[in-house]
Amino acid sequence: MATFPQIDSIFSPRTAQSAPRTFRPVLPLAVGALLAAPILAFQMLDLRIAFTGSACPPGIYRATGLRPGGALARGELVLVCLPETLARFALERGYLARGAGCGDDIEPVGKRIGALVGDTVALAPTYVAVDGKRLPNSASRIRDSHGREVPHIAFGTHAVNDGQVWLVGEADPRSWDSRYFGPVPASAVRAELKPVITW
Repeated sequence: MATFPQIDSIFSPRTAQSAPRTFRPVLPLAVGALLAAPILAFQMLDLRIAFTGSACPPGIYRATGLRPGGALARGELVLVCLPETLARFALERGYLARGAGCGDDIEPVGKRIGALVGDTVALAPTYVAVDGKRLPNSASRIRDSHGREVPHIAFGTHAVNDGQVWLVGEADPRSWDSRYFGPVPASAVRAELKPVITW
């Protein structure tokens, strides 16, 4: 292990052989504490980092409990565990990564609620409309950023049934959301996301 001659000469009146015994165990502990503190804080406060801006500005968000009864609202930013088939497809494509939060060890997604039960979604190649109102940045892409074809559900009109929600990412036209994979179970929504700091 490396010694610290500068520390010996400035801080210790003892010999170079005795001083390192004081600093050797302290330095790793200090470094470990500095590394562990933010990790523990993120776990205890249920914080998430959003690196992409498909549904929200990049930043740090806190996952909070849903309202009583699990009531959801259009436009709400939520944390969702996608159904296993979808999640595995996203993992293979690199849209999602491994991570905690869902039972399949694939990270959840952060999206906005675009449509709820009773809504009508019109899906066309150039737009998505909910109850006649077109959503921004909602044209469907034929290929992803790696040139691979992106599967999508049938164009046309879709009724949102009981127990379903549509997820959207209106901030980025590249968002992989319900325009491609359709509605997901409302029970897949795990939490609401509240911004702590964005950039």
